[in-house]
Amino acid sequence: MLAAEGANVVINYRQKAPRANKVVAEIEAAGGKAVAVGADLTDGEGVSTLMQTAIDSFGSLDLLVLNASGGMEADLGEDYAMRLNRDAQNDALTAGLERLSQGGRVVFVTSHQAHFIDEVETMPEYELVAKSKRAGETVLTQRIGEMSEKGVSFVVVSGDMIEGTVTATLLNRARPGALEARREAAGKLYSVEEFAGEVAAAAVADVETGHVELVGGADDFLARTKG
Repeated sequence: MLAAEGANVVINYRQKAPRANKVVAEIEAAGGKAVAVGADLTDGEGVSTLMQTAIDSFGSLDLLVLNASGGMEADLGEDYAMRLNRDAQNDALTAGLERLSQGGRVVFVTSHQAHFIDEVETMPEYELVAKSKRAGETVLTQRIGEMSEKGVSFVVVSGDMIEGTVTATLLNRARPGALEARREAAGKLYSVEEFAGEVAAAAVADVETGHVELVGGADDFLARTKG
């Protein structure tokens, strides 16, 4: 979607190179430009290489979308959620700010379950991820002044459970009926494509830095925070 608007895109992946390369191929087939870079965001050297690739390939870094999320994996250590969802996001911002151009933007992608975790309980199976993602959002938000000094704006996009994603599948497996319950409470759950459209829109939206875009299904969360 961003490439269709003229952006040159650097796509990050940790292990799934074929998926990343497929997106690159689709962008190039449509006449756009993109490259895929394998980098584990919990590795500082990999993060630096990822950011520098934008400069080396396309001349500048103008937009940084922080969409990585995890913590439900059973084989990456008990602290993985916090290392990825808080520490790696903060490190990625640091590396990005060294290279982001004046007028650039950082978009942090999260979930309502994480954004509202301090006021609204979530499923126990997701609590560790939610708290670590909320910690990541808090750390980045605390750096808005630093971003502003460099002429960079910051926007948060928060969505509900997304149909067809790994996280939604894992949660529904751990707690059968969870997906249907959220669908009923929200009235509608976004597809991956629909939510991607919201993220792409936030990348260029005329909003104040620090803006939080609540995408679909947030009314029940907001009602519970007021209660």
